Amino acid sequence: MKRLTKRFLYAGLIILLTGIAGCGTVGYFIMFLPNFTPPETKYVHIHEDARDFQSLCATLRDSAGCKHLKSFEILASLRKYPENIKSGKYAVDPNMNNNTLINRLRRGQQTPVRLTFNNIRLISDLTARLSDQLMIDNDDLLQLLGDEAYCRSLGFDIMTIKAMFIPNTYEVYWNISGEKLMERMKREYDTFWNGERREKAENIGLSPIDVSILASIVEEESAVADEFPVVAGVYINRLQRGMLLQADPTVKYAVGDFTLQRILNIHLQEDSPFNTYKYAGLPPSPIRIPSIQAINSVLHYTRHNYIYMCANEDFSGRHKFAVTHAEHSRNAARYHAELNKRGIR
Repeated sequence: MKRLTKRFLYAGLIILLTGIAGCGTVGYFIMFLPNFTPPETKYVHIHEDARDFQSLCATLRDSAGCKHLKSFEILASLRKYPENIKSGKYAVDPNMNNNTLINRLRRGQQTPVRLTFNNIRLISDLTARLSDQLMIDNDDLLQLLGDEAYCRSLGFDIMTIKAMFIPNTYEVYWNISGEKLMERMKREYDTFWNGERREKAENIGLSPIDVSILASIVEEESAVADEFPVVAGVYINRLQRGMLLQADPTVKYAVGDFTLQRILNIHLQEDSPFNTYKYAGLPPSPIRIPSIQAINSVLHYTRHNYIYMCANEDFSGRHKFAVTHAEHSRNAARYHAELNKRGIR
């Protein structure tokens, strides 16, 4: 009888240990075996207004190479992740296991976005570019940047707010709010406009915003970056002599057509503060968001006596510069002859 009892005890113990081992194996499988096999790191985006666990699971299955979705769902449920989903952009690395990914998701350990915005003319272009890269809605950004009181709180108005954006590459989180993004851009602006740059602007007789406005004209005027400082020098000479800028890019901006290849008299009659053939001084805002190179070209403009310039007739994007109106007229005649020859009316 005692032997039989011992046998039952041994058998029970073996079954128990086997069960524990089996549970341990299953637990290890669920938690630590690689479960995601994308060919390269993939990113999942969880929107603030769509923090849905099943949608996330579908994305992991369809885009992140999830091999055993059920195991992910089980562990996520045990760790109460479906009730604590955080918005953001999250990396799913090759051979990642469930436990590592759930830890990343639960803690909100996002991968930053490398935010860029170059070659921007209009505020609507800017908001579209930003909303394409971030969770922020385009209409919300437009409303924010069209709020006069808000723009003034940052030191600008709804016209000059473009000057606050310094084109560069910035690391931000995908789910950053519009207000937080503006605060970040203002800090970057203040960092860029350090004491040295402000002093250079003051020596020219311009404010930082004025420099950005002039830099935007320079960048639209010339297609050749090494010519920027010379072009800036022409406009600064005209400003300092009280002459009209007569900058063709501002006319294009005024009429709303940057594709114009020939500025006609009808264009010069456009009644707009951006038409520098009619209104003296700088226009009320940048006509594009100028690059850092263009801004620095104004601050380090080439000192010369040129007060005229005309596009080169070889259509290289370069200009011919002149001190006298007579010389400028000859340059302009050659350019207009080439326009006629090419049928550009």
